[in-house]
Amino acid sequence: MPKRRIKFKCDLPPYVHPRLRWRQLIHQSAHEAFRQQKIQTYAADNRFMLTIRLRMPKSAMAFHDVDNRLKDIMDALQGRLGGSKAIAPHRPLIPNDRQIFRVSIEKLNSKMTSQMARHAGYFVLSRYRRGG
Repeated sequence: MPKRRIKFKCDLPPYVHPRLRWRQLIHQSAHEAFRQQKIQTYAADNRFMLTIRLRMPKSAMAFHDVDNRLKDIMDALQGRLGGSKAIAPHRPLIPNDRQIFRVSIEKLNSKMTSQMARHAGYFVLSRYRRGG
């Protein structure tokens, strides 16, 4: 039996306020990309590496903290879009963000273009390989 495909790339929507709305947009975008790339549901024992590139104008670079944007993306991946944790999450892409063992996140200066109006960077979720 061949290994299940793990690598998954998704464009990020431009940041919107409030941040829970941005999580919802990430969640929607990720589910659409998940479907288009024909990725099967990830198992609870999978380990992941998450690579994130945030594109934004220079004026926004001082406003956005990478730790807050990382939290938003990871919560969106596990279906946490607001409300009590006791309530079942929306359709998660990964069962739990504790499965992410390595993260790389970078803010990139990008001039405002029509492309940026639709995509403000991307993330790649891939199989974690220790030391690699």
